[in-house]
Amino acid sequence: MNNDYRSPSFKRWLDKLQQESWQLELIISGFAIYALILAYEPLTVASLTAKEMNLDFFHTMWEAVTIIWGILIFNLILHVVLRGLWIGAVGLRSVSGDIDYNALKYSKQFTTYLKKNVGSFDKYIGQLEKYCSVLFAISFLSIFYTLSLFIFILILAAVAYLIFENPNLSGIMWVEMGFRVGLTIFILLSIIVFIDFIGQGIFKKNKWIAKIYFPIYWLFSYLTLSFLYRPIIYNFLDNKFGKRIVFLLLPLYIITSFLFNIDFKHSNYLANKPTSLENYASSYNYEDLMLDNKDFIKTASIPSKIIKENYLKVFILFKKNIEDQIFEKNEALKPKFDQRGISFSNIKIQTKNHLNELDYLSTFKELYYIQIDSLRFSSDYIISTDKHKRLGFETYLNIRDLKEGKHILRILAPPADSTQVANDTLVTIPFWHFKD
Repeated sequence: MNNDYRSPSFKRWLDKLQQESWQLELIISGFAIYALILAYEPLTVASLTAKEMNLDFFHTMWEAVTIIWGILIFNLILHVVLRGLWIGAVGLRSVSGDIDYNALKYSKQFTTYLKKNVGSFDKYIGQLEKYCSVLFAISFLSIFYTLSLFIFILILAAVAYLIFENPNLSGIMWVEMGFRVGLTIFILLSIIVFIDFIGQGIFKKNKWIAKIYFPIYWLFSYLTLSFLYRPIIYNFLDNKFGKRIVFLLLPLYIITSFLFNIDFKHSNYLANKPTSLENYASSYNYEDLMLDNKDFIKTASIPSKIIKENYLKVFILFKKNIEDQIFEKNEALKPKFDQRGISFSNIKIQTKNHLNELDYLSTFKELYYIQIDSLRFSSDYIISTDKHKRLGFETYLNIRDLKEGKHILRILAPPADSTQVANDTLVTIPFWHFKD
Protein backbone atom coordinates (compact mmCIF):
# COMPACT_ATOMS: atom_id res chain seq x y z
CA MET A 1 0.00 0.00 0.00
CA ASN A 2 1.23 3.48 -0.90
CA ASN A 3 1.52 5.58 2.28
CA ASP A 4 1.64 8.90 0.44
CA TYR A 5 -1.51 10.67 1.63
CA ARG A 6 -1.62 12.70 -1.62
CA SER A 7 -1.83 9.67 -3.90
CA PRO A 8 -5.20 8.54 -5.33
CA SER A 9 -4.64 4.95 -4.15
CA PHE A 10 -4.21 6.10 -0.54
CA LYS A 11 -7.45 8.10 -0.74
CA ARG A 12 -9.29 5.11 -2.23
CA TRP A 13 -7.96 2.93 0.58
CA LEU A 14 -9.19 5.43 3.19
CA ASP A 15 -12.62 5.62 1.54
CA LYS A 16 -12.88 1.82 1.62
CA LEU A 17 -11.61 1.65 5.21
CA GLN A 18 -14.08 4.21 6.53
CA GLN A 19 -16.95 2.18 5.07
CA GLU A 20 -15.83 -0.88 7.02
CA SER A 21 -14.60 0.87 10.17
CA TRP A 22 -17.77 0.00 12.13
CA GLN A 23 -16.49 -3.57 12.58
CA LEU A 24 -13.25 -2.35 14.16
CA GLU A 25 -15.20 0.15 16.26
CA LEU A 26 -17.39 -2.59 17.74
CA ILE A 27 -14.44 -4.89 18.45
CA ILE A 28 -12.41 -2.13 20.10
CA SER A 29 -15.45 -0.85 22.05
CA GLY A 30 -16.28 -4.33 23.37
CA PHE A 31 -12.77 -5.06 24.62
CA ALA A 32 -12.32 -1.49 25.90
CA ILE A 33 -15.59 -1.48 27.90
CA TYR A 34 -14.70 -4.81 29.53
CA ALA A 35 -11.17 -3.67 30.43
CA LEU A 36 -12.29 -0.23 31.59
CA ILE A 37 -14.99 -1.61 33.90
CA LEU A 38 -12.49 -4.05 35.43
CA ALA A 39 -9.99 -1.25 36.04
CA TYR A 40 -12.48 1.32 37.38
CA GLU A 41 -12.64 0.03 40.96
CA PRO A 42 -8.83 -0.23 41.42
CA LEU A 43 -8.53 3.33 40.12
CA THR A 44 -11.17 4.52 42.57
CA VAL A 45 -9.37 2.76 45.42
CA ALA A 46 -6.04 4.33 44.37
CA SER A 47 -7.66 7.79 44.33
CA LEU A 48 -9.25 7.28 47.76
CA THR A 49 -5.97 5.92 49.15
CA ALA A 50 -4.07 8.99 47.98
CA LYS A 51 -6.78 11.26 49.41
CA GLU A 52 -6.79 9.56 52.79
CA MET A 53 -2.98 9.67 52.92
CA ASN A 54 -3.05 13.42 52.12
CA LEU A 55 -1.06 12.85 48.93
CA ASP A 56 -2.64 15.73 47.01
CA PHE A 57 -0.54 15.26 43.88
CA PHE A 58 -1.35 11.55 43.51
CA HIS A 59 -4.99 12.15 44.46
CA THR A 60 -5.32 14.74 41.67
CA MET A 61 -3.60 12.38 39.24
CA TRP A 62 -5.85 9.41 40.05
CA GLU A 63 -8.93 11.64 40.01
CA ALA A 64 -8.04 12.77 36.49
CA VAL A 65 -7.52 9.17 35.38
CA THR A 66 -10.82 8.12 37.01
CA ILE A 67 -12.68 10.91 35.18
CA ILE A 68 -11.12 9.77 31.89
CA TRP A 69 -12.23 6.21 32.65
CA GLY A 70 -15.78 7.30 33.45
CA ILE A 71 -16.10 9.39 30.27
CA LEU A 72 -14.70 6.56 28.16
CA ILE A 73 -17.05 3.96 29.65
CA PHE A 74 -20.07 6.25 29.14
CA ASN A 75 -19.12 7.15 25.55
CA LEU A 76 -18.26 3.61 24.50
CA ILE A 77 -21.44 2.12 25.97
CA LEU A 78 -23.46 4.83 24.19
CA HIS A 79 -21.51 4.06 21.02
CA VAL A 80 -22.25 0.31 21.26
CA VAL A 81 -25.96 1.02 21.85
CA LEU A 82 -26.17 3.36 18.83
CA ARG A 83 -24.09 1.02 16.67
CA GLY A 84 -26.38 -1.87 17.67
CA LEU A 85 -29.37 0.28 16.69
CA TRP A 86 -27.65 1.02 13.37
CA ILE A 87 -27.03 -2.69 12.68
CA GLY A 88 -30.68 -3.43 13.51
CA ALA A 89 -31.82 -0.66 11.15
CA VAL A 90 -29.59 -1.99 8.33
CA GLY A 91 -30.96 -5.50 8.88
CA LEU A 92 -34.53 -4.21 8.85
CA ARG A 93 -33.88 -2.32 5.61
CA SER A 94 -32.78 -5.56 3.91
CA VAL A 95 -36.20 -7.03 4.74
CA SER A 96 -38.67 -4.16 4.32
CA GLY A 97 -36.80 -1.51 2.34
CA ASP A 98 -37.67 2.16 2.81
CA ILE A 99 -40.65 3.55 4.74
CA ASP A 100 -43.86 3.52 2.68
CA TYR A 101 -45.92 6.32 4.23
CA ASN A 102 -48.85 5.67 1.88
CA ALA A 103 -49.19 2.09 3.17
CA LEU A 104 -49.72 3.51 6.69
CA LYS A 105 -52.93 5.21 5.47
CA TYR A 106 -52.54 8.14 7.87
CA SER A 107 -54.33 11.45 7.35
CA LYS A 108 -52.75 13.98 5.02
CA GLN A 109 -51.61 16.15 7.97
CA PHE A 110 -49.69 13.31 9.64
CA THR A 111 -48.33 11.95 6.36
CA THR A 112 -46.94 15.36 5.41
CA TYR A 113 -45.48 15.88 8.90
CA LEU A 114 -43.80 12.46 8.98
CA LYS A 115 -42.34 12.80 5.50
CA LYS A 116 -40.87 16.16 6.46
CA ASN A 117 -39.56 15.32 9.96
CA VAL A 118 -38.84 11.58 9.77
CA GLY A 119 -37.89 11.36 6.11
CA SER A 120 -36.53 8.27 4.43
CA PHE A 121 -35.22 5.23 6.29
CA ASP A 122 -31.89 5.56 4.46
CA LYS A 123 -31.48 9.06 5.89
CA TYR A 124 -32.07 7.66 9.40
CA ILE A 125 -29.41 4.97 8.86
CA GLY A 126 -27.00 7.59 7.54
CA GLN A 127 -27.58 9.82 10.58
CA LEU A 128 -26.96 6.90 12.95
CA GLU A 129 -23.73 6.10 11.11
CA LYS A 130 -22.53 9.69 11.51
CA TYR A 131 -23.42 9.75 15.21
CA CYS A 132 -21.55 6.49 15.86
CA SER A 133 -18.40 7.51 13.97
CA VAL A 134 -18.20 10.96 15.58
CA LEU A 135 -18.95 9.60 19.06
CA PHE A 136 -16.16 7.03 18.77
CA ALA A 137 -13.66 9.77 17.89
CA ILE A 138 -14.91 12.01 20.71
CA SER A 139 -14.43 9.15 23.20
CA PHE A 140 -10.68 9.17 22.68
CA LEU A 141 -10.42 12.92 22.15
CA SER A 142 -11.88 13.35 25.64
CA ILE A 143 -8.89 11.43 27.03
CA PHE A 144 -6.49 14.04 25.70
CA TYR A 145 -8.67 16.94 26.89
CA THR A 146 -8.68 15.53 30.42
CA LEU A 147 -4.95 14.82 30.19
CA SER A 148 -4.31 18.43 29.17
CA LEU A 149 -6.40 19.67 32.09
CA PHE A 150 -4.47 17.41 34.47
CA ILE A 151 -1.12 18.69 33.18
CA PHE A 152 -2.32 22.26 33.69
CA ILE A 153 -3.45 21.50 37.27
CA LEU A 154 -0.18 19.67 37.91
CA ILE A 155 1.90 22.69 36.87
CA LEU A 156 -0.20 24.98 39.08
CA ALA A 157 0.04 22.56 42.02
CA ALA A 158 3.82 22.17 41.62
CA VAL A 159 4.44 25.91 41.59
CA ALA A 160 2.00 26.50 44.48
CA TYR A 161 3.80 23.79 46.49
CA LEU A 162 7.16 25.43 45.90
CA ILE A 163 5.73 28.78 47.03
CA PHE A 164 3.57 27.88 50.00
CA GLU A 165 4.39 24.37 51.21
CA ASN A 166 8.09 23.74 50.73
CA PRO A 167 9.78 24.83 53.98
CA ASN A 168 13.22 24.73 52.37
CA LEU A 169 12.29 27.46 49.85
CA SER A 170 9.42 29.36 51.44
CA GLY A 171 11.76 31.44 53.62
CA ILE A 172 13.80 32.83 50.70
CA MET A 173 12.10 36.08 49.72
CA TRP A 174 13.41 36.48 46.17
CA VAL A 175 12.61 32.85 45.32
CA GLU A 176 9.05 33.25 46.62
CA MET A 177 8.59 36.48 44.67
CA GLY A 178 9.88 34.90 41.47
CA PHE A 179 7.54 31.93 41.78
CA ARG A 180 4.57 34.19 42.57
CA VAL A 181 5.20 36.36 39.49
CA GLY A 182 5.67 33.26 37.33
CA LEU A 183 2.47 31.70 38.67
CA THR A 184 0.49 34.90 38.00
CA ILE A 185 1.77 35.11 34.42
CA PHE A 186 1.03 31.44 33.81
CA ILE A 187 -2.56 31.82 35.08
CA LEU A 188 -3.16 34.89 32.89
CA LEU A 189 -1.81 33.09 29.81
CA SER A 190 -3.96 30.07 30.66
CA ILE A 191 -7.07 32.27 30.79
CA ILE A 192 -6.21 33.67 27.34
CA VAL A 193 -5.81 30.15 25.90
CA PHE A 194 -9.07 29.05 27.54
CA ILE A 195 -10.96 32.02 26.04
CA ASP A 196 -9.57 31.12 22.61
CA PHE A 197 -10.62 27.50 23.15
CA ILE A 198 -14.17 28.41 24.16
CA GLY A 199 -14.41 30.98 21.38
CA GLN A 200 -13.33 28.34 18.82
CA GLY A 201 -10.17 30.20 17.82
CA ILE A 202 -11.31 33.79 18.32
CA PHE A 203 -7.71 35.05 18.74
CA LYS A 204 -6.54 33.26 15.60
CA LYS A 205 -8.91 35.15 13.30
CA ASN A 206 -7.54 38.68 13.69
CA LYS A 207 -4.25 39.28 11.84
CA TRP A 208 -2.60 41.45 14.52
CA ILE A 209 -3.92 39.63 17.59
CA ALA A 210 -2.86 36.32 16.02
CA LYS A 211 0.78 37.48 15.87
CA ILE A 212 0.77 38.22 19.61
CA TYR A 213 -1.19 35.07 20.47
CA PHE A 214 0.91 32.66 18.38
CA PRO A 215 3.83 32.29 20.91
CA ILE A 216 1.32 31.62 23.71
CA TYR A 217 -0.51 29.08 21.55
CA TRP A 218 2.78 27.39 20.63
CA LEU A 219 3.92 27.17 24.26
CA PHE A 220 0.66 25.71 25.56
CA SER A 221 0.39 23.26 22.66
CA TYR A 222 3.49 21.56 24.06
CA LEU A 223 2.71 22.04 27.74
CA THR A 224 -0.72 20.39 27.33
CA LEU A 225 0.33 17.91 24.58
CA SER A 226 -2.41 19.33 22.33
CA PHE A 227 -0.15 18.87 19.29
CA LEU A 228 -0.96 15.14 19.54
CA TYR A 229 -4.67 15.56 18.89
CA ARG A 230 -4.90 18.97 17.17
CA PRO A 231 -5.89 17.53 13.71
CA ILE A 232 -8.95 15.85 15.26
CA ILE A 233 -9.98 19.12 16.95
CA TYR A 234 -9.81 21.14 13.74
CA ASN A 235 -11.68 18.38 11.91
CA PHE A 236 -14.48 18.83 14.45
CA LEU A 237 -14.40 22.63 14.27
CA ASP A 238 -14.88 22.74 10.49
CA ASN A 239 -17.87 20.38 10.70
CA LYS A 240 -21.20 21.59 12.10
CA PHE A 241 -22.40 18.05 12.79
CA GLY A 242 -19.33 17.26 14.94
CA LYS A 243 -19.74 20.45 16.96
CA ARG A 244 -23.42 19.65 17.50
CA ILE A 245 -22.52 16.23 18.92
CA VAL A 246 -20.01 17.81 21.32
CA PHE A 247 -22.58 20.30 22.61
CA LEU A 248 -25.12 17.48 23.05
CA LEU A 249 -22.68 15.36 25.06
CA LEU A 250 -21.75 18.07 27.57
CA PRO A 251 -25.24 18.28 29.18
CA LEU A 252 -25.40 14.46 29.08
CA TYR A 253 -22.20 14.28 31.14
CA ILE A 254 -23.61 16.79 33.65
CA ILE A 255 -26.96 14.98 33.95
CA THR A 256 -25.27 11.56 34.33
CA SER A 257 -22.89 12.90 36.97
CA PHE A 258 -25.85 14.43 38.83
CA LEU A 259 -27.81 11.16 38.72
CA PHE A 260 -24.89 9.17 40.13
CA ASN A 261 -24.66 11.58 43.09
CA ILE A 262 -28.31 11.38 44.11
CA ASP A 263 -28.71 10.07 47.64
CA PHE A 264 -31.69 9.16 49.82
CA LYS A 265 -32.14 10.61 53.30
CA HIS A 266 -33.67 8.10 55.68
CA SER A 267 -34.25 10.25 58.76
CA ASN A 268 -34.44 13.84 59.96
CA TYR A 269 -32.16 13.03 62.88
CA LEU A 270 -30.15 9.92 62.00
CA ALA A 271 -27.41 9.98 59.38
CA ASN A 272 -24.19 8.22 58.46
CA LYS A 273 -21.19 10.02 59.94
CA PRO A 274 -17.49 9.58 59.18
CA THR A 275 -16.43 9.38 62.85
CA SER A 276 -17.87 7.89 66.00
CA LEU A 277 -19.50 9.75 68.90
CA GLU A 278 -20.75 8.62 72.29
CA ASN A 279 -24.07 7.54 70.78
CA TYR A 280 -22.93 6.79 67.25
CA ALA A 281 -20.61 4.02 66.07
CA SER A 282 -18.99 4.68 62.69
CA SER A 283 -17.68 1.68 60.79
CA TYR A 284 -14.50 3.67 60.06
CA ASN A 285 -13.41 3.20 63.68
CA TYR A 286 -13.77 -0.60 63.84
CA GLU A 287 -11.36 -2.82 61.91
CA ASP A 288 -13.73 -5.78 61.57
CA LEU A 289 -16.34 -3.54 59.82
CA MET A 290 -13.93 -2.18 57.20
CA LEU A 291 -14.23 -5.08 54.76
CA ASP A 292 -14.17 -3.18 51.47
CA ASN A 293 -11.03 -1.84 49.80
CA LYS A 294 -12.67 1.60 49.86
CA ASP A 295 -12.99 1.62 53.67
CA PHE A 296 -10.33 3.71 55.41
CA ILE A 297 -9.57 4.51 59.02
CA LYS A 298 -10.34 8.20 59.47
CA THR A 299 -8.52 8.96 62.73
CA ALA A 300 -8.18 5.89 64.93
CA SER A 301 -9.55 2.39 65.25
CA ILE A 302 -10.10 -0.54 67.60
CA PRO A 303 -10.65 -4.19 66.54
CA SER A 304 -14.42 -4.38 67.13
CA LYS A 305 -17.45 -2.94 68.91
CA ILE A 306 -17.42 -5.94 71.27
CA ILE A 307 -14.15 -6.71 73.05
CA LYS A 308 -13.96 -10.08 74.80
CA GLU A 309 -10.23 -10.15 75.50
CA ASN A 310 -8.48 -8.60 78.50
CA TYR A 311 -6.59 -6.27 76.20
CA LEU A 312 -7.59 -3.64 73.63
CA LYS A 313 -5.64 -2.76 70.51
CA VAL A 314 -5.70 0.94 69.54
CA PHE A 315 -4.36 2.27 66.24
CA ILE A 316 -3.92 6.03 65.71
CA LEU A 317 -3.46 7.13 62.12
CA PHE A 318 -0.39 9.26 61.39
CA LYS A 319 -1.07 12.73 60.01
CA LYS A 320 1.23 15.59 59.10
CA ASN A 321 0.04 17.82 61.94
CA ILE A 322 1.08 15.14 64.46
CA GLU A 323 4.70 15.43 63.36
CA ASP A 324 4.47 19.24 63.41
CA GLN A 325 3.31 19.06 67.04
CA ILE A 326 6.12 16.64 67.90
CA PHE A 327 8.71 19.02 66.39
CA GLU A 328 7.19 21.90 68.32
CA LYS A 329 7.35 19.91 71.55
CA ASN A 330 10.84 18.50 70.97
CA GLU A 331 12.91 20.77 68.72
CA ALA A 332 15.87 18.37 68.85
CA LEU A 333 13.92 16.02 66.59
CA LYS A 334 13.32 18.63 63.91
CA PRO A 335 15.61 17.96 60.92
CA LYS A 336 17.55 20.69 59.19
CA PHE A 337 15.90 19.85 55.86
CA ASP A 338 12.28 18.73 55.84
CA GLN A 339 12.14 15.59 53.67
CA ARG A 340 8.34 15.23 53.71
CA GLY A 341 6.66 15.35 50.31
CA ILE A 342 7.26 13.80 46.91
CA SER A 343 10.57 11.97 46.55
CA PHE A 344 12.20 9.32 44.38
CA SER A 345 12.65 5.95 46.06
CA ASN A 346 16.12 5.42 44.58
CA ILE A 347 17.44 8.80 45.78
CA LYS A 348 18.30 9.06 49.46
CA ILE A 349 19.13 12.39 51.05
CA GLN A 350 21.40 12.13 54.06
CA THR A 351 21.00 14.74 56.79
CA LYS A 352 23.02 15.41 59.89
CA ASN A 353 19.97 15.28 62.17
CA HIS A 354 19.17 11.59 62.53
CA LEU A 355 15.57 10.95 63.61
CA ASN A 356 15.57 9.00 66.86
CA GLU A 357 12.46 6.84 66.80
CA LEU A 358 12.48 6.21 70.54
CA ASP A 359 12.51 9.95 71.30
CA TYR A 360 9.89 10.43 68.61
CA LEU A 361 7.54 7.87 70.18
CA SER A 362 8.25 9.18 73.66
CA THR A 363 7.29 12.72 72.58
CA PHE A 364 4.16 11.39 70.88
CA LYS A 365 3.24 9.63 74.14
CA GLU A 366 3.52 12.93 76.01
CA LEU A 367 1.23 14.70 73.57
CA TYR A 368 -1.42 12.05 72.89
CA TYR A 369 -2.99 9.86 75.52
CA ILE A 370 -5.97 7.54 75.85
CA GLN A 371 -8.91 7.60 78.23
CA ILE A 372 -11.58 4.97 78.73
CA ASP A 373 -14.54 6.63 80.41
CA SER A 374 -12.67 8.99 82.78
CA LEU A 375 -9.69 6.70 83.45
CA ARG A 376 -6.37 7.49 81.77
CA PHE A 377 -4.39 4.51 80.41
CA SER A 378 -0.63 4.40 80.03
CA SER A 379 0.45 3.42 76.54
CA ASP A 380 3.65 2.12 74.95
CA TYR A 381 3.43 2.84 71.24
CA ILE A 382 5.08 1.24 68.27
CA ILE A 383 5.06 2.40 64.66
CA SER A 384 2.77 0.23 62.55
CA THR A 385 0.59 0.24 59.42
CA ASP A 386 -3.06 -0.49 58.66
CA LYS A 387 -4.31 -2.77 55.85
CA HIS A 388 -3.77 0.06 53.33
CA LYS A 389 -0.09 0.38 54.36
CA ARG A 390 -0.71 3.74 56.02
CA LEU A 391 1.59 4.64 58.90
CA GLY A 392 0.30 5.02 62.41
CA PHE A 393 0.88 4.42 66.10
CA GLU A 394 -0.24 1.14 67.68
CA THR A 395 -0.63 0.21 71.33
CA TYR A 396 -2.38 -2.38 73.50
CA LEU A 397 -4.27 -1.46 76.68
CA ASN A 398 -4.79 -3.71 79.69
CA ILE A 399 -8.57 -3.69 80.27
CA ARG A 400 -8.69 -6.67 82.63
CA ASP A 401 -10.24 -4.59 85.41
CA LEU A 402 -12.89 -2.89 83.26
CA LYS A 403 -16.43 -3.83 84.22
CA GLU A 404 -18.64 -5.43 81.64
CA GLY A 405 -20.87 -3.22 79.49
CA LYS A 406 -20.56 -0.10 77.39
CA HIS A 407 -17.46 2.11 77.57
CA ILE A 408 -16.28 5.26 75.80
CA LEU A 409 -12.71 5.45 74.52
CA ARG A 410 -11.29 8.91 73.91
CA ILE A 411 -7.96 9.91 72.40
CA LEU A 412 -6.89 13.34 73.64
CA ALA A 413 -4.61 15.56 71.58
CA PRO A 414 -2.87 18.91 72.09
CA PRO A 415 -5.27 21.85 71.64
CA ALA A 416 -5.43 23.27 68.13
CA ASP A 417 -5.61 26.78 69.63
CA SER A 418 -2.44 27.60 71.57
CA THR A 419 -4.42 29.85 73.92
CA GLN A 420 -6.41 26.88 75.21
CA VAL A 421 -5.27 24.83 78.17
CA ALA A 422 -7.48 21.74 77.93
CA ASN A 423 -6.64 19.07 75.39
CA ASP A 424 -8.88 18.44 72.39
CA THR A 425 -10.69 15.16 71.90
CA LEU A 426 -9.21 13.67 68.73
CA VAL A 427 -11.77 10.88 68.46
CA THR A 428 -14.50 9.23 70.53
CA ILE A 429 -15.15 5.50 70.08
CA PRO A 430 -17.86 3.56 71.96
CA PHE A 431 -17.37 -0.18 72.60
CA TRP A 432 -18.68 -3.01 74.80
CA HIS A 433 -16.48 -5.19 76.98
CA PHE A 434 -17.68 -8.69 77.90
CA LYS A 435 -15.42 -11.30 79.45
CA ASP A 436 -15.42 -14.87 78.17
